[in-house]
Amino acid sequence: LISAIRSYREHTADIREAVTQAACQRLRPVLATALTSAAGFLPMAISTGVGSEIQRPLASVVVGGIMTSTLLTLLVLPLLYELFGGRDSSKAEEPHE
Repeated sequence: LISAIRSYREHTADIREAVTQAACQRLRPVLATALTSAAGFLPMAISTGVGSEIQRPLASVVVGGIMTSTLLTLLVLPLLYELFGGRDSSKAEEPHE
């Protein structure tokens, strides 16, 4: 997501537009990766056989972590980049005396 934002920043001066375009572009791949990973752990999360008392909590934690990291990647990361990402480029654009 960050490299996509940087790529869009090369084409536009507006940081908000670059963040929005990059987030829209990367939405489907990020969601697809997270959903397939979570779906892979579902059989382990709902198992009732031998050893399930160890597998179920582990799978629940992993699925929760995948979902949390996906939300952080799609919501918090673009917000933080928009808030703090423009500071370095604004210093570079100032004329030197």
